[in-house]
Amino acid sequence: MEEFTQTLGAGPLLAIAAAAIALILLLVIKFKLHAFLTLIVVSLLTALATGIPLQLIFPTLISGFGGTLGSVALLIGLGAMLGKLVEHSGGARVLAEKLVSVFGEKRASFALGLASLMLGFPIFFDAGLVVMLPIIFAVARRLGGDNVLLYGIPAAAAFSVMHVFVPPHPGPVAATELYDANLGLVLLVGVVLALPVWYVSGYLWGKRVGLKYPLRVPALFGSIDEDQPKNPPSVGTVVAVLLLPLVLIFMNTGLDAAETAGAVDGEATWARALTLIGTSGVALLISVLVAAIVLGTRRGQTGSAIEKVLDSSLGPVSSVILITGAGGMFGGVLRSSGIGDALSSSLESIGLPVILAAYVIAVVLRLAQGSATVALVTAAGLMAPAVAAGDYSALQIACIVLATAAGSVFASHVNDSGFWLVGRLMGMDVKTTLKTWTVQQTIESVMAFALVSLIFVIV
Repeated sequence: MEEFTQTLGAGPLLAIAAAAIALILLLVIKFKLHAFLTLIVVSLLTALATGIPLQLIFPTLISGFGGTLGSVALLIGLGAMLGKLVEHSGGARVLAEKLVSVFGEKRASFALGLASLMLGFPIFFDAGLVVMLPIIFAVARRLGGDNVLLYGIPAAAAFSVMHVFVPPHPGPVAATELYDANLGLVLLVGVVLALPVWYVSGYLWGKRVGLKYPLRVPALFGSIDEDQPKNPPSVGTVVAVLLLPLVLIFMNTGLDAAETAGAVDGEATWARALTLIGTSGVALLISVLVAAIVLGTRRGQTGSAIEKVLDSSLGPVSSVILITGAGGMFGGVLRSSGIGDALSSSLESIGLPVILAAYVIAVVLRLAQGSATVALVTAAGLMAPAVAAGDYSALQIACIVLATAAGSVFASHVNDSGFWLVGRLMGMDVKTTLKTWTVQQTIESVMAFALVSLIFVIV
């Protein structure tokens, strides 16, 4: 694309960036305009305000949109398919029940949370929570029936942690693309981060609120859904299917590290082949095909039935994919206009670290408009040029991705659909949801940022 010379100074460019964010919040909150349309409109207006030549505006918008969707749509779509296959086969129920039987009734909440962590890798937050709730309620009823939060909060927190920090979920995938980070490193650090964050903000906090706010199991989803295959897969099969994409992607990351250290010849055919297999999109594709066979055809389902299951997984994620693409469009305009360079210079002059700025911006956007995805995509799009202009290692950029993700989950409240989903499904009123779920999300956000900042400083 033809380049142009920016004549505006840092002050006007930063003012335009601030006005763009304010306009996004106004359109989403006040006028209830869909985030996809909002980001397109603001991207166009930002391009005009920063003086990008008229003939270059549309190519700039399309370049940012298409460049982001090139990998994001593939990962989100395949991840949704994998999750749907696990859920539809009955694998979610089998895994949860097995863990409860192994850990015993006294640690049933830990077992349900652990099962949710494993299932949360391919299954999105809302879908995973709905899948697990019949199991959670059945366990809670069997063990007394008056402390549903003791079992529900650890599971909901597990799905939240995985959804926010671990690819192939939309948020971390989008931020990885916008920051041009290494997906394998983001996945590795995200998994390492998810475990302690869940244990504190999910399991320990769930034990506290379960005792403090006793609630009976609601009638909704009170019994286990019987519309499941009669021959569900074994626990070992479910675990193997869930681990397959992680192993393949980690293999790719390991080969990259070995090549950098000079331990292997990256130009060798076998190394290139393994690298291809471990590429995130190919790894997920292989995993979906394996899951379709192991969880579908080998359990007696026809090809047309599996096709319908896979097709049903794509509808719910289409909006997220488009919003992510529009966020990439916004980021592309910010980069082309020179706002990113101006922001980087300003951060250096006031001494505010980029990782802290990314977190704070994501927090503000999250509190203002509710959607974690919109907060993450917008903050990443805004900060990506500043990160690109800095001298950061691949691991540090992965930490910035996860710091932005941490900010995007801060203090879920009444403008967040997840707030109402958790509160209403578990039978809580607004006040109780604020005291339990909102605080949980805050603990999750702050602790994750603290841990990832520590990693960032050390490396």
